[in-house]
Amino acid sequence: MESSSLLLFFLAAITLVGAAMVFSSYIPPTSTNAVKFEPYECGIETIGDTWLQYTVGYYLFAILFLIFDVETIFLFPWAVVMRSAGMTGFIEILIFFAILGLGLFYGWKKHALRWE
Repeated sequence: MESSSLLLFFLAAITLVGAAMVFSSYIPPTSTNAVKFEPYECGIETIGDTWLQYTVGYYLFAILFLIFDVETIFLFPWAVVMRSAGMTGFIEILIFFAILGLGLFYGWKKHALRWE
């Protein structure tokens, strides 16, 4: 791919996104019906303040999920080419698992994985 076509792609993307943002700022909502802004999740009106603060435990588990999700993304291509990677690839994946294990062990020692 030539650099001019790549530059043209990025310019077109920036132009389209900018045009969409400008267009959406000039077009107001067509209806100011109050029914549209009522809760719809479970049909129950909220009691009290609807803005709740979550505990840090939820964020911690979300970050742990992301870490192990990214680990899976890195592990799958390695598993596909495992035989052609040889012993060097095997040692590299062991180092990768060791680094992840150290991070998990650190979280365990700091009691970051304890649900309270």
